[in-house]
Amino acid sequence: MLMVENANYIKDYKIYIRFNNQKEGVLDLSDFLNNTKLKPFAVLKDKNRFKNFKVDYTLKWEDLDLAPEYLFFETFKNDKQFQSQFKEWGYLK
Repeated sequence: MLMVENANYIKDYKIYIRFNNQKEGVLDLSDFLNNTKLKPFAVLKDKNRFKNFKVDYTLKWEDLDLAPEYLFFETFKNDKQFQSQFKEWGYLK
């Protein structure tokens, strides 16, 4: 099961993130937050709220969280080695 092990706020909507499969990178949620139609996540456009997250197998903001698989996808969506996994998860066609 994929989980977030550690995460640190960098700036803007960027977070350094490490997963339990030892993969780590910079998660940039700016596109997600600026284009989401999921209204509850609009509150995270406030950077003070955005940077106030906890790591609990995923990233959690008060009563909001995103699946670890989605965070992994957003972190590595341009990495060719994970494209088949992202298709299997339904993030790519």
